[in-house]
Amino acid sequence: MAVPDHNQFLLLRQRRFAPFFITQFLGALNDNIFRNGLVILITFQGVRILGMDAGQLANVAGALFILPFFLFSAIAGQLADKYEKSRLICNIKLLEICLMILAAFAFSTQSYIELLALLFLMGCQSTLFSPIKYSYLPQQLSTDELIGGNGLIESGTYMAIIFGLIIGGIAVTADYENQIVLSSCLIGTAIFGYLASRQIPLIKLAEPNLKINWNIWTETWKIIGFARQERSVFLSIIAISWFWFFGSAMTIQLPAYTLDILKGNETITTTLLVAFAIGVGFGSLLCERMSGRRIELGLVPLGSIGLSIFAIDLFFTQPDPHAVVVNSVSEFLVRPGSWRILIDISLLGAFGGIYSVPLYALVQHRTTRQHLSRVIAANNIISALFMVSSTILAFSLLAAGLSIPQFYLILALLNILVAIYIFTLLPEFIMRFLTWSGITRT
Repeated sequence: MAVPDHNQFLLLRQRRFAPFFITQFLGALNDNIFRNGLVILITFQGVRILGMDAGQLANVAGALFILPFFLFSAIAGQLADKYEKSRLICNIKLLEICLMILAAFAFSTQSYIELLALLFLMGCQSTLFSPIKYSYLPQQLSTDELIGGNGLIESGTYMAIIFGLIIGGIAVTADYENQIVLSSCLIGTAIFGYLASRQIPLIKLAEPNLKINWNIWTETWKIIGFARQERSVFLSIIAISWFWFFGSAMTIQLPAYTLDILKGNETITTTLLVAFAIGVGFGSLLCERMSGRRIELGLVPLGSIGLSIFAIDLFFTQPDPHAVVVNSVSEFLVRPGSWRILIDISLLGAFGGIYSVPLYALVQHRTTRQHLSRVIAANNIISALFMVSSTILAFSLLAAGLSIPQFYLILALLNILVAIYIFTLLPEFIMRFLTWSGITRT
């Protein structure tokens, strides 16, 4: 039984959680050193080589990373349910070491095609890890620890994103000597991640007699069927997938938004992405306190409201189109409206964390243990489909002549419509929100 003063940070002292947290943190760090460094590199330097504009290149990079989630999640979910998870994690971390060695070489030579191919392979590696990541927690944490544990994982992930953005952003604009440092960071972080993974305790197998179905198409429909068995779980998966649609569309366009709208450089892009990541991490950590250590679905409508409000405000906070180019954060922050943009993006992240953490906890809590990894895999497939759709939508609307701020406004309005649809199908979200906010009483 939990003691009254228990809080989520005490989990960081326990072997059932701490090595897994460190492994996840270091993996996310490497992902983002590479991925965000690559996006910035091709946005600001690769346009002239590959013959595409900045927005198109960002969309291509995003699609390459998320495509494996759509293609291989069905296999990954089966592996996570059949085999012991700590050993699977170790093997995945060994694969990461190999990929980081190749990535270090490709960065040093600025081989754009090779870097894009590696981005796809890193997406494959992340696809293998994701079902384990979310099915591990309910096997090691009690129900009243799920919100806090998920909050720590999400906040840790976004702290890793911050460091990855900074390191990757510096490295792609640096000289040869600093790129050697980048290579060392990529390989060293992967090695430390592997060492941390070896400390993860053994976990009881979920379904050891499972026969692997290697047909991704038939297995995809099968695991989606598992997800549909519980209505609240499936609608939560749709809500999670919509968040990935929304968040992916917002963040993928930030480099182009910085370049074309804000007249900034790579440093400004990194600043905006860091602000978003800090927001998500802060919002995720708030969930345990706001929920009273319960799986509080009332936070989901609150998060959805915040996402639309600040995306709309971002549309109305447009700088002077004739503003001069800025090359530093200090120059950017003295420009009228810049602080408002920074706050909007930070709060978008915070409300995104408040929105997503309870949804993940609900899926973990209400799904049977023997199917959990495969249901998480189904979530990944649907989320990947949503993210691919967001990329297609962004590509189409921007190609049709819409500006990025106009695209952000459309996202905000779509978010309102999706929220109304989901909350109508599952009124539990709204009822819990009314109770949590004190508008009604149980």
